[in-house]
This record gives sequence, C-alpha cells and structure tokens, in this order.
Amino acid sequence: MAVVSWKEICLLTGLVVGCYWNSLFCGFVFDDVSAILDNKDLRPTTPLQNLFLNDFWGTPMSEERSHKSYRPLTVLTFRLNYLFSELSSSSYHLLNVVLHAVVCVLFLHFCRLLLDRRTSLIAALLFAVHPIHTEAVTGVVGRAELLSSIFLLAAFLAYTKSKGTDHSIVWTPIISTVFLVAVATLCKEQGITVIGICCIYEVFVAQGFTLPMLTYTLLQVLRGKDGFPYAVLQTLLKLIVLIISTLLLVIVRVQVIQSQLPVFTRFDNPAAISSTPTRQLTFNYLLPVNAWLLLNPSELCCDWTMGTIPLVETLLDPRNLATVVFYGMLSLLAYQVQIFSLFLLSFSHGFKLLSQRGGLKKMSWLLMGFLLTTHAVKTFNRNWDWESEYTLFTSALKVNRNNAKLWNNVGHALENQNSYERALRYFLQATRVQSDDIGAHMNVGRTYKNLNRSREAEEAYIIAKSLMPQIIPGKKYATRVAPNHLNVYINLANLIRANDSRLEEADQLYRQAISMRPDFKQAYISRGELLLKMNKPSEAKDAYLRALELDHTNADLWYNLAIVNIEMKDPSEALRNFNRALDLNPQHKLALFNSALLMQESGEAKFRPEANRRFLTYVKEEPDDANGYFNLGMLAMDANENEEAERWMREAIRLQPGFRSALFNLALLFSQSRRELDALPVLEELLRYHPEHVKGLILKGDILMNHRKDTRGAKACFERILNMDPSNVQAKHNLCVVYFEERELQRAEHCLVETLAMAPQEEYIRRHLAIVRNKMAAISAAGQPIAPTEGGSEEEGQGVASGAGEGARKENNLRKSSPKESVSSQGHGQSKKLDALIIFVTKWCQGLIISSDIISF
Repeated sequence: MAVVSWKEICLLTGLVVGCYWNSLFCGFVFDDVSAILDNKDLRPTTPLQNLFLNDFWGTPMSEERSHKSYRPLTVLTFRLNYLFSELSSSSYHLLNVVLHAVVCVLFLHFCRLLLDRRTSLIAALLFAVHPIHTEAVTGVVGRAELLSSIFLLAAFLAYTKSKGTDHSIVWTPIISTVFLVAVATLCKEQGITVIGICCIYEVFVAQGFTLPMLTYTLLQVLRGKDGFPYAVLQTLLKLIVLIISTLLLVIVRVQVIQSQLPVFTRFDNPAAISSTPTRQLTFNYLLPVNAWLLLNPSELCCDWTMGTIPLVETLLDPRNLATVVFYGMLSLLAYQVQIFSLFLLSFSHGFKLLSQRGGLKKMSWLLMGFLLTTHAVKTFNRNWDWESEYTLFTSALKVNRNNAKLWNNVGHALENQNSYERALRYFLQATRVQSDDIGAHMNVGRTYKNLNRSREAEEAYIIAKSLMPQIIPGKKYATRVAPNHLNVYINLANLIRANDSRLEEADQLYRQAISMRPDFKQAYISRGELLLKMNKPSEAKDAYLRALELDHTNADLWYNLAIVNIEMKDPSEALRNFNRALDLNPQHKLALFNSALLMQESGEAKFRPEANRRFLTYVKEEPDDANGYFNLGMLAMDANENEEAERWMREAIRLQPGFRSALFNLALLFSQSRRELDALPVLEELLRYHPEHVKGLILKGDILMNHRKDTRGAKACFERILNMDPSNVQAKHNLCVVYFEERELQRAEHCLVETLAMAPQEEYIRRHLAIVRNKMAAISAAGQPIAPTEGGSEEEGQGVASGAGEGARKENNLRKSSPKESVSSQGHGQSKKLDALIIFVTKWCQGLIISSDIISF
C-alpha cells in the first residue's frame, strides 16, 4: 500500500476547507434542533451514563416513542462541543469539517489499496468535493456518518494487514478490526456493514479468487474430489471470526433496543408498509435514483420521505426500466472490475483508462478539472442552503413539491419568525399535497390558534383527529400510529379548556389519549394541570405520580408535583419535591425561585442561607428578571441587612421601573431605618405608577404627618383611600387622627365612632375614642371652646397631656397607626409576606410546566 504524503493530506484538507468554510456561518437546522438544541444529554448536568441509556435524540431507549437510533459516541462529541462552546453552532460545524477532512485522507488510503497513486488521488479529490456530502458535513447531525465512516475505513484498513508475509493469519489486526467495527456501530448503525466489505476483500483481493475460481473450488469440494486447500481453510477461519463478531454485535444491539423496533408509519416511509410487489419494486427503484444523484448531483433535497418518490406499484411502471439498467451496469462492473464497483473508484478507473490514450489525455484532464471545479462550486453554494431552516426547506421545495413534510417545515420556519399568516399558507398547502397528513392538519390548527381564530383551530384539530387509525380489537394501536400524532388530543384539549364550561370535555380527550397509549407521559402532565384548574388537586397529584412512574428523572414533573403540594397546603412536601427537581437539574429556574420563596415564606431563619443561595443562582440564570433581585432584598430585610436590601431593591426597580412591591418595600425599609424623608421620593414614584396603592398612601400619610407635620397632605392620602374603598378601617382611623391633630375634636370623635362601627372588635379604636372624649371633657371643664383655635398645635398638644404622664402616653398611642403597625405584626413581616406572595402566585401561574400546542413535522 502506497504511503499518503503530507502534500496529498494538505491538498485534500485545503480542498475540504475551501468547499466548506462557509458552513461555519450556518445554524442548527432540521434534525439538529432535536439532536442538539432539545437534547438534554448534551448538558453537563445530565449524568454521562444517560448517553448509553438514551437514543440519539435523548429519549430513553425503553420508551416506545424512541427512534432506537443508538449512537452514544456521536452524542458524546456533541457534549464535548457543548462543554467548550455551549450552543454556538460554529464550533459544531468546524468539527464536522475537520472530520470530513479525516474521512477524505482515510478514503485516499483505501483507494491506494486498489488503484495507482494518481488515480486514487483523483478518486479522493472527487470524494472530498462531491455535493452529495453536504448533508453529512454541513448538517450537524451528519456527524454520525462522518464518525462512522472514519472508524469503518480504519477497520477495513486494519483488516488488510491480517495476512502475514507467509500467508499466515495475523490476529492483532483482526481484533483491531472487530473493535473498530464496534466503535463505528456506536457512532451510527451502518458501521457494521464494513464486515461485509472485509469478507469480499478477503475472498477476491487477499486470496485472489475470481468468481469462476471460487465456483470451481466449491464444486470440487462438494464432489469429494479434493479437500479444502490450506488457503481456503484460512479464509474460512477468518470469515467465521468476522461473522461471529457481527452476530455478537447484532445481539448486543437488539438487547440495547430491548427487542423493539422504532414505530414508523406510511408518512415516514410509504414503501416500507406497502404490500408485495410494491414494496420490492419501490425499494429497488431507489437504487438507480441514488446512483443518478451520484452522477448528477444537481437536484439535492434534504428530505426524501412521504410522497417525494411515488410508489412503483406494478411491473408495467416504466420506472422499472431504470432499475433493470442499473442492475445490468452493476453486474457488468462486477464482472469486469470486481471490487471497483464502488462508484468513485470505477469513475477514477475509467478516467485512468482514458488518460492513457494519447488523443484523449488532454481532454480527460480538462473534463476532470471541470468536474472537480463544478462539484466544488456546487458544494460551496449548497452549504448556504443549510444557513437556516427557511433556506433549507425552500431549497428543497424547488426540487420536490410533492412532499408535505417540506411544506410543513417551511411553515415551521416562518412560525418561528412569528409570521403566522405566511406559515398558515404553507401548512394549508401541505394538507392539499397530502390530505391525510395528520401532522399538517395539527399545524393548521395550531397556527389558527396563534392567530386567535379558535373556531377554525378546533375544526382543523377535529379533522386531524378523524384521520387517526381506528382501534382494531386485538391489534396493538401504538404500532399503527406515530407517537407525535396522538398529540392532536392534547392540542385540542388545550384549546377547548380555555372555555371553563368545557373542562370536562377537555379531560375526556386527555383520558382518551391515555387509553390509547398508557405510557403517554405528556397526556398525564397536561391532565394534571387541568385537574388543578378544576380544583381537583388529589387527582392532579395522581396524574403527576403516574407520569413520574414513566419518567422519574424528569425535573419538570417533580416541580409540577410540588405546585400541587402547595395547592394541597403541604409546603414541606412541596419543598421536598422542589429539591428533587433541583437534584435532577440544579439550574431548574422555576424550582430555584419557588423553593427559595417557600423557604422565605416559612419564616424560619435556618432556611435563609439556602434561600439566598438559590435566589443568587436564579439571578445568574435570569439576570434580567427583577423578581429575583426583589426577593433577595426581602431576605436581606428579614435578616436586618439594610444596605444589602436597599441594593437588591434598587436593582429590581432598575430592571422593572414601577415595580410595585419593590418600591413599597424600599420605602418601608427607609421608614424603619429612620430615613423617612428618603422614603418620600420612593413613595412618589410608587404612586405615580400605582396611584391606588393603599399601603403606599398610608405610609406616605404617616411620614407627612409625623415627620413633615403636613396634616393637609396626610389628609389627602387617607381621603384618596376612602374614595376608593370607604370600608378601609385603617385609612378611616388615620383620618380621624388627622382631625385630632388639627384640633377638630368633634369631627375626630364622630369619625372614630364611625370607625368603631366598621370594626367593633378593634380595642385600639375604643381606646383612641376614649382619649378624644377625655380631651373634649377636659377642655369643657376648663371653660374653653372645643372648636379649634388659631394657635400652634404643639401648645394645644401640651394641653392634651395636661402635665400627666398617662395623658402623654395615650396621646402618643393615638398617633396614626403606621404601615409598620398595620402591616407588620400587624406589620412589616406580613407586608413582605403579602407582596412576596403576590409574586409567588404569579410565578406559580406562569411557571407550571405544562404542554402547549405540540408541533408536528
């Protein structure tokens, strides 16, 4: 085998980089979304062992909806990408380009086994620039093919060294081959096919048999005229080792997928479920179709499923002629060049023959240069198709307009841009191209819902539901329906439950989906949320527990169960379930926030450090969410860390101007810290955004009266509250105090009588009424008029005390009850608790992990 030089390696690498450098500007498209963006196995928080328990898309192999594609080593490389660059697509594309260069170099090594130096290099150059490889290189999920090809070629190259110089068996390369085949298979399932190539190589190349020689030897052995030659026995031994190794790999693979095949429907592969002879005729016709794409890669498409290639249903179909021609040419190649039947090798071999003829030498080189150039340009331009999902699928529609999946996917791309009207047109076209496409009708329904056209959305979902296969007694339903199509029940239920009068109808749909597939986890999750809305927390709890039986590693489910515990007034169990969610996903933002809030609401000082840590983690994950900073401020207030509390409150207000609770509690903090005058501008800002904020008006009135001696301003605050809510006892009482401070004793007495009638159980109102009446009696006894006089309130105030210590104490008690009194215990703690609870309830309502309408591709 000729050695590959550094110049050749550099030439191939440079050509690969030249063709594919623009792929670095492409994003994650098509299957990349499921394999990369939505795959939790890439995250460092996911245990590494999950890669060997889940399929390529992160779904547990035990689940029926699993694709059964077991490629843990490929996912491991995605995880390494994520470790270095998280979801920056450039690094993923860069590694794919590097891997393609490695494949090209190994392919050159492979060609050198069969062709001369120049011809093998031409084959490798063609391989490097061929446009058909763009899907494997520019599509990130194509890494499975790249890695599998690397180990497949390495396995074959290792096997070529298994024959010693004395024709003996060298076992080390064979062991290496088996190991590399196993690795290739863990990158993509097709890696195991190299065993067949090794067997063909062993018979026809290593041992030099031709078909006539092999036939003659076998006939001689069968007739008993001769025993097996020693070389044949060695060949059989090596083949037996390869075959047994293959069987072992197949057995392991079957065990991994738990003897279950993935569920495919006629939408995924119409030929696979067709009857004889349609299935056989169509599958055989696909071979010349793909051969033509190799010869003429001018019309490439990212998806060939559904109606892309109509079924070949009869022997009279003229397309069968292409199949016959293909097999004829394949037989001719096999007869003439045996192992050169591989396309690129055959093409290069043909070029070699032409270039050796004097008259055609220059022409053959010009044609080869033209071919390499046009392929390179086509590859470079094809890469831009993978820039975004919209560009990819619109380019596919230029090639094939009979594939409903492509129309759907263009619609999804537009939907992601919030261009719902345009998306709807593509989804509707998908239903016209294939009227029985359940997913297309689901997409129409979802888009109508996004356009707030509920009636049309419901009609579309009902059509999709009517297309579902009917239940046949004794026949497993799951095998005849795509798992994602059952989401039509979820989407329809989610739509109609917006109407409170149809909650039972929605519940019936969830239960119907569960009856069709008892392991339908999403149905349990959605039903649990509905049951909470129906005020059935016990049944909701049962639904979530059933979902957890199916997936106990789902952090969202533990979080939802904690929300149910809160509804059931079981905060300790809620905290335990929040903690379970965080054990599975330490960055679960809603669990971080609400568990910390639950700890804060408990009032137990022992929880404060952990609550503080969780809020800090939350604001790192959500640095623009003012609620996180607000609750850090509340914790600091509980711990009397006033400077910290002020800092966090101001950050919350900076992020969310007019933040009601943050403004009020910052003002309250200033008030309690004897910085009442600093509280006034904060209260002014609060009331500018929320002019009806009762507690803010009370606090402002308190400060104006007790620290600004502005009874007129204080009176305006309390009167504004009473205009909004005449039954507000606190505002009414404080207005009475203003009257007292203004020496309008009769008005103060009348006011307090009215207040006592509103709250006869409040003893402090009785005491204050008694103080006013005592004051009035003292003035009358002194022969003075009770009406206010034009003097300073301080002098009159001293007259109230009358030199008696008891009188001074009561006057002090009579001063307006501040928000600290009424909101603390009546007070500050309760104020914070109520305002925090408002945030908590909002977060809970927004944060319950439920299913929205589910997209169908």
